[in-house]
Amino acid sequence: MKSRGRRYVRGGFALLLGGAGVGLFLTRRMLLAKGGTDPAVRRDRARDRWARPGMEVTFRAELMPSRETFERTFRIAELLPSGRVRLEGFAGEHTESEFEPVR
Repeated sequence: MKSRGRRYVRGGFALLLGGAGVGLFLTRRMLLAKGGTDPAVRRDRARDRWARPGMEVTFRAELMPSRETFERTFRIAELLPSGRVRLEGFAGEHTESEFEPVR
């Protein structure tokens, strides 16, 4: 009878530790999903942008049908605080989703 009782205690302790580990993992994932930062990876958000002034970007072909790649390529003039860009020789503000991914 005593050995059976100890087995349940050991099993309960293992469940308790496993549950705590899962809880920490899920809490960390939820923090990262809400825009928090992982302490293991620190990034300089001021410099970590998808575009830089002077960089060339190409509009996706779906947005400018029947135009060649060189006709859809423009140079970035200004990066705005909202993450949008202004292009040289093309009017308006544009988002990252309008351009082809960098290869």
